[in-house]
Amino acid sequence: MRLVALADTHVPRRAKDLPAPVWRAIDEADVVIHAGDWVDESLLDAIASRAARLIAVWGNNDGPPLRQRLPEVAHAEIGELRFTVVHETGGRTGREARMDRAYPNTDVVVFGHSHVPWDTVTPAGIRLLNPGSPTDRRRQPLCTYLTARVVRRRLVDVELVTI
Repeated sequence: MRLVALADTHVPRRAKDLPAPVWRAIDEADVVIHAGDWVDESLLDAIASRAARLIAVWGNNDGPPLRQRLPEVAHAEIGELRFTVVHETGGRTGREARMDRAYPNTDVVVFGHSHVPWDTVTPAGIRLLNPGSPTDRRRQPLCTYLTARVVRRRLVDVELVTI
């Protein structure tokens, strides 16, 4: 099962569209995860029309139309792994302990907001992933997104892809 994880796309404010490599990854994925800050419904519609499966939430920059269509937190099973998708997880200090308390019944939390790629494992064993942003690098050297695979109830081949 091939996954693509995105967050903080901010289309059309930060970019007119997603970069071509991101669209190719979406087309090839079995599941696309978007951790919020879409900004405009047109990108949600475009990804939803191309993704085999989309798991998505709204972010702090998403107005009422997106908030009516998307949850603040999404829970989904992918290849027998339990995923939680949320935009905001708070500051980096103490994040692992907060996620252990907030989502004790999940295996992987995908989040956004900071535009800073993140890949850690909490004391309870939850994998925390932030794909960064494919359109707005902020203080990062490059724009990014994540790819991974779920194989036999394990998350493998997690790769931070730079654009």
